[in-house]
Amino acid sequence: MEVAAQIAQLLNETLSHDCSAVHTATEALDRLSQLPQFPYYLLSISTGGQDQGQKVAAAAYLKNFTRRNVDCDNPNSKSNVSKEFKDQLLRALLLSEQSVVKILVEVFRIIVVAEFVKQNSWPELVPDLQSAIQNSNLINNGANSQWNTINALTILQTLLRPFQYFLNPKVAKEPIPPQLELIAKDILVPLLTVFHQFVEKALGTHGTTNVESENVLLVVCKCIYFTVRSHMPSALVPLLPSFCHDLIAILGSLSFDCLVTPLNGYLMRLKTGKRSLLIFCTLITRHRKHSDKLMPDMIKCVLNIVKYSKDVGRLDFLSERILSLAFDMISHVLETGPGWRLVSPHFSYLLDSAIFQALVMNEKDISEWEEDADEYIRKNLPSDIEEISGWREDLFTARKSAINLIGVISVSKGPQLGTSANGSSVSSKRKKSEKNKRNNQRCSIGELMVLPFLSKFPIPSDVNSSQTRIQNDYFGVLMAYGGLLDFLREQQPAYATTLVQTRVLPLYKLSVSLPYLVATANWVLGELASCLPEEMSTDVYSSLLKALTMPDSGDISCYPVRVSAAVAIMGLLDNDYPPPEWLPLLQVVIGRIGNNEEESSILFQLLSSVVEAGNENVVFHIPYIVSTLVVAISKCIPSDLKQWPQMVEKGFETLAVMDQSWETFTGEESEENESSEKWASGRVTIARAFSALLQQAWLTPMHSLGQEGEALPPPSCLDSASRLLQSIMLSVTESNVLLELKVSELLLVWAYLIADWHAWEESEDMSVFECIMGVVSLHRKYELKNFIVGRMPSPPAPPVPERSIIEGIGTFVSEAALHYPSATWEACSCIHILLHVPHYLPETEGVKQSLAIAFCQATYSRFREVKSKPGPLWKPLLLAIHHAIYVILKL
Repeated sequence: MEVAAQIAQLLNETLSHDCSAVHTATEALDRLSQLPQFPYYLLSISTGGQDQGQKVAAAAYLKNFTRRNVDCDNPNSKSNVSKEFKDQLLRALLLSEQSVVKILVEVFRIIVVAEFVKQNSWPELVPDLQSAIQNSNLINNGANSQWNTINALTILQTLLRPFQYFLNPKVAKEPIPPQLELIAKDILVPLLTVFHQFVEKALGTHGTTNVESENVLLVVCKCIYFTVRSHMPSALVPLLPSFCHDLIAILGSLSFDCLVTPLNGYLMRLKTGKRSLLIFCTLITRHRKHSDKLMPDMIKCVLNIVKYSKDVGRLDFLSERILSLAFDMISHVLETGPGWRLVSPHFSYLLDSAIFQALVMNEKDISEWEEDADEYIRKNLPSDIEEISGWREDLFTARKSAINLIGVISVSKGPQLGTSANGSSVSSKRKKSEKNKRNNQRCSIGELMVLPFLSKFPIPSDVNSSQTRIQNDYFGVLMAYGGLLDFLREQQPAYATTLVQTRVLPLYKLSVSLPYLVATANWVLGELASCLPEEMSTDVYSSLLKALTMPDSGDISCYPVRVSAAVAIMGLLDNDYPPPEWLPLLQVVIGRIGNNEEESSILFQLLSSVVEAGNENVVFHIPYIVSTLVVAISKCIPSDLKQWPQMVEKGFETLAVMDQSWETFTGEESEENESSEKWASGRVTIARAFSALLQQAWLTPMHSLGQEGEALPPPSCLDSASRLLQSIMLSVTESNVLLELKVSELLLVWAYLIADWHAWEESEDMSVFECIMGVVSLHRKYELKNFIVGRMPSPPAPPVPERSIIEGIGTFVSEAALHYPSATWEACSCIHILLHVPHYLPETEGVKQSLAIAFCQATYSRFREVKSKPGPLWKPLLLAIHHAIYVILKL
């Protein structure tokens, strides 16, 4: 069989549902990848394979092959991709269908970064791509044109993408890369003429859209965005006015009433509108000297967009994102000198007809509250404290951008004020310089316009709270208040006091339940935490505690109310705004834990914040808190060996935080009072609670299933569990305590768990290593059972000892030394201690020798990996190798 046919057959086998067949085929392909012509075969199959699956498989394998063999991250590495392959790759990209192009462009990107961007090589690329674009089917309009315009523009987009960032961020003022100047002069300048023609054609066909033409507009806009995001090529500067007016025309053609589907082309138009606004924002923030003259037309354009904020409740995601970007652009404009003068005449319109319309409550809010409360919280009650994984564009809502804009407007300065008669009488008593400063001061727009505008809306009361319009409007008022933090920081403390006392806190005292408003009020208190005066803390905390315990109201869930209250309290504590009394807060939080798993996870996080912030005010209560929490956590631990629920994991993390606080504080106190019975009693209480919890988590499931030594509990929270074990060991003062707390049994399970643990994180491994030191120290004092020699299994199993505690620890330490650089120092320290500190009897010398051999192999293997580059790991590794070899030779 020819090599090409063999590769094609193996690619087909990689698509099999049989894992064994896939593995065999992949290994065979890896062997064939050593052939010089291998990438050419893959490229040929990706364009001319027998079916779509084979083409995609070939492209995907070529992508992975290129990643392994072309280093695009190291600027000093030299790429050796041949000109012939690059030419064939470019041709394949121009001819292939989109499903293959999407994969092959990644191959192209890797080579482009390694050669064109890093080394400024591949001189044929720009002229070849220029020719391909000019002669492509949609631009040349030739029926026989072989190049696909969309493919050619996709190549250009991939070529420009690396230039959206500075290539050398350490340089204070990086010059424009010559490669980018070349692309702009030879490709982008003529392309923008074609772009203008496409815009005229697209906007001339009212009511209809052409998918291909709309795609051209979108990809060209992406190319320009990547080009100007960091740099401004000189060739583009003269074309900016005409290009921006084309973008303005596109934005003016947007309709927020159209039915958007992937097939009707209008989805592309909306994406192009979104990209146009991103370009405007970039021009305003990074290239002001080129955009100042264009600002009047830009502002007029976005003012026509933000008027649709009245319909935000029914807009689809992409339309709302455009509205959000329009608000963002106005914020950016306000931060420039000429921009303020252009926008300020429209402040009244913006506040009333745009910003506030985006803030008021709408049907979409109510629907999200009822269907997905967590999503509602993330979108409408954002906080830095909340854990949100990844970057999600759908969280950038029009409401958030409107909140930001009203904050920018509020701190803007109004016209200069003269001195009133009353002001003169006051200032006459002050120094002349202070008088002049007061005479020349300018009031902020927040004081002149924003707060007076918001004060028009009445706060709901027991009399009018049933009126939906009042509730919806006041929801918008609260959202606006949340954006005024910077404005309030500039005012006297009494300003914030009056605002919160008269416009926020009364909502908590209503006899009727208004959960939507109370949740938003919670968020406002959290946002304004840094400017709340101390004398309000009693009212603020009593209100938030009331919200934290708010029961569901009929069919309306108050989960967002309780969660937002917890998050607000964490915000207050992070801003050093403590409660007047700590115990009531602790009692409420502890009393709520266990009622609901989702809420309990948030409450555990809140409890950790309270303990960390409270310090000596809370430490006296920790033994009681620990005992109470252990009861609640134990009820949620699965009776079998299934994965722990999130509530249990968060509980363990919180207990570890509390134990750390306890140890820190009691350590300081013990230096002053060695015989404190109070601290000793507290330590015993905590140790008993921790032991009971770990027995429930580790020993009980194994005993109930009769699987001792055969199956293990899940390796959940090993870092936190190690902290709890360390606390237990510190409480041991005599041998009978070891039996009472089942220390040896718990340590044996722990040793088994860490031996198989691979979820390494630098912040997590410290507790495990500290626990190892504690175990060795405890063994020296009390001779722990199963420490060096494991227990014998029950008949009829062979009389071979199971793995001991130190053997499990040894496996963990060997893995750490071999695979995890962040743990090398700690692992090498443990090697010395494990080999020299325990007392090995003659009959247990074999265990010591096995450990020494394992440690020697691991550390030597790791040293071979790092020996070519002298560094800080040499010393601990060489010392560990020395200790291990010494033990081996001595035995």
